[in-house]
Amino acid sequence: MRVVARTAGRGGRTRYHRALPSIEDRRMRLPSLLFVAGLAAVVPTVHAEEPAAAPAPAAAPAAAPAAPKSAVSLEDIRTFTAVFSLVKQGYVEDVSDQRLMQAAIRGLLADLDPHSEYLDGPQIQELTEDTTGSYAGLGIEVVPMDGVLRVIAPIDDTPAERAGIKAGDTIVRIDGKPLPPDDLGGAIERLRGKPGSEITLSILHEGHTVPIDVTLKREVIRVASVKGRMLEPGYAYLRISQFQAETGNDLRKRLDRLQAENKAPLKGAILDLRSNPGGLVSAAVDVSDAFLDAGVVVTTRGRIKEAELSFSATPGDQLGGAPLVVLVDNGSASAAEIVAGALKDNHRALLMGRRTFGKGSVQTILPLDAEHAIKLTTARYYTPSGVSIQAQGIAPDIALSDLALTRRDAPPTPMLRERDLRNHLQGADEGTEPLAVEQDDQVQADYALNEALNVLKGLALQRRPAVSPETKS
Repeated sequence: MRVVARTAGRGGRTRYHRALPSIEDRRMRLPSLLFVAGLAAVVPTVHAEEPAAAPAPAAAPAAAPAAPKSAVSLEDIRTFTAVFSLVKQGYVEDVSDQRLMQAAIRGLLADLDPHSEYLDGPQIQELTEDTTGSYAGLGIEVVPMDGVLRVIAPIDDTPAERAGIKAGDTIVRIDGKPLPPDDLGGAIERLRGKPGSEITLSILHEGHTVPIDVTLKREVIRVASVKGRMLEPGYAYLRISQFQAETGNDLRKRLDRLQAENKAPLKGAILDLRSNPGGLVSAAVDVSDAFLDAGVVVTTRGRIKEAELSFSATPGDQLGGAPLVVLVDNGSASAAEIVAGALKDNHRALLMGRRTFGKGSVQTILPLDAEHAIKLTTARYYTPSGVSIQAQGIAPDIALSDLALTRRDAPPTPMLRERDLRNHLQGADEGTEPLAVEQDDQVQADYALNEALNVLKGLALQRRPAVSPETKS
């Protein structure tokens, strides 16, 4: 069974932003039982109390049955209808019943957790577009937090990423106007717009005290979820920016091309999941399966039977057991955390970087009609070791600080070597210099990637078969 679930990656829409961290929106066709059970969990039965009949003269009065714990009290119903009536009568402007009821529904879901919400037609369409990797906007994932919008991650090669917006940044104003703390959903809507239109965001970078204004131009975002290249002979680099429907297949094709380009089995690979906001659960399972021969990938648990799921790897490691290093940071969320947890707990990869975002819940899309649905948190997911990373994240095996590499202002002082000594004995190959391995420019500029490559080489050396004494010289 192919399960398509959204593990949204930070906040709102993936397109321009995402108001919900790593939305684990499960877009599978659920049986009607799940739909009913899901609604029953949030719409308790109303039990009206009827006047008791007078007891028969000879009979003892019957005890009134206790109201179920899930019943809504008449007092709560009276309070709701009283507020509804007062708003209708006294609000400064006329408000339609439909608008008030939809606001009540949105408030009911919003008060549960940051990821449950009421969806209308355009929002449902946006979720569909997220899985294809093509949409209009800024290319930034955000989540409402403490009256502002916190950036979970910018998407690679988008206006947000090119403007220097990073995971952990905060949006405090949009077009010079402060964000309304009670309507951050509306603020997210203001981020959207037609391709080519401009918007100015006041960005407070992590660790700074003064925000800066950044003007961005909206565009059609087409996200290639998988990129890859050779860093050095034998060592591949794979970058997944988000998890889409075809990410697993694209990863396998990319690995095959890199293997062919290397003309030999790879010695190792780096999988870069930094600032990956998440995506489809099915894609996360496919990617994990590409590097595993067996073992559990992820399990989900909830209150209803249909939320109890387990995904396992199938035989076939695309790297043939070659060492794998996974780069993560505080912008790696949801589906990215599923992959990181699966590879770590199955002892298949070494994690390097910073603690991940910590989005460990699953959201299910429950249709109401052709134009409306609710996105409801129905389960938590667990790594193969049975650990929930909700609000905790995944700690890397090797922690790295958020540093940057810079070139020396002056070349280093040459070191004295044997061949520099006068009257030294002539070497067999003296006069010829060994070929230097040219390092990728990105590796030179990227501290974490540089450290990951060094560790990967060490793991590859440990994997080499021991040399027998007879072959030693």
